[in-house]
Amino acid sequence: MTSTAARPIRPRYFRIFLTFVRNSLVRAMTFRANFLLECVTSLSWACMNLGFFILLYQYTPSIGRGNGWSQYQFFVFIATMQIINSIVQAFFMPNTEEFSELVRTGSLDFALLKPIDTQFLVSLAKMEWSELANFVFASVVLGYSLMHLDYVPSIVEFVLYPFYVICGVALLYSVMITLAATTVWLGRNQSIYEFWFYITNFSRYPLEIYHGPWGTPLQIVFTYIVPIMVVVNVPARLLAKPLEADQWPLAAFALVATAAALAGSRWLFSRALDGYRSASS
Repeated sequence: MTSTAARPIRPRYFRIFLTFVRNSLVRAMTFRANFLLECVTSLSWACMNLGFFILLYQYTPSIGRGNGWSQYQFFVFIATMQIINSIVQAFFMPNTEEFSELVRTGSLDFALLKPIDTQFLVSLAKMEWSELANFVFASVVLGYSLMHLDYVPSIVEFVLYPFYVICGVALLYSVMITLAATTVWLGRNQSIYEFWFYITNFSRYPLEIYHGPWGTPLQIVFTYIVPIMVVVNVPARLLAKPLEADQWPLAAFALVATAAALAGSRWLFSRALDGYRSASS
């Protein structure tokens, strides 16, 4: 019989994650004035973004060609975008931004020595609680917009919505951790982070606006090659628009793209760690 001492110790990742969350909350509450200021700043941006489209819809009934997006349909889209972005920026952004500093200073050595998965540690060690103010605001906008839609989503669509929101978060995280991993070879990659913001801008608008000699190629590239546009478009359509036959292939592709992006980013991150040389070596 194998003794207890001989059994390998398996880290309990959920408990570790809760510890990260608790420590981040304590750190945020230590500087409450700064935390409140960050919440106000984040909410101000969200309100100004929403206000711009409220103003825009005073001059047009819908956005996009064909079966475009009416005002409250588009507000569902905006709310979905803010929900996904708030989760990404709360859990992953502060950690991936710091990854280049870990590499530059050699502090990544300590992460590699921990008896847990390195990618898990460097991805979730910190949490930005103030970003969840956007999550609450977006949830309120989402609920208000749904009450004003002419279309009532089905139970299936309500169930699929959070699932595809998670897929959207996973896609953005995959892009983010992939760019962070390049720090091992490039040293500093601030310009690459700026590139992340540039390409994620394409996820902020519905597919219907990308038409014509410039729009159609952009739609193809950022839907099927770099699948940024499926991040928000798929979950938002589940609630804002009646599901049509031509929407299911895009929803199925989102699943494939999410799995491929997670696997690819994991592979690249592992290769980056294999090529890492500590500051002391």
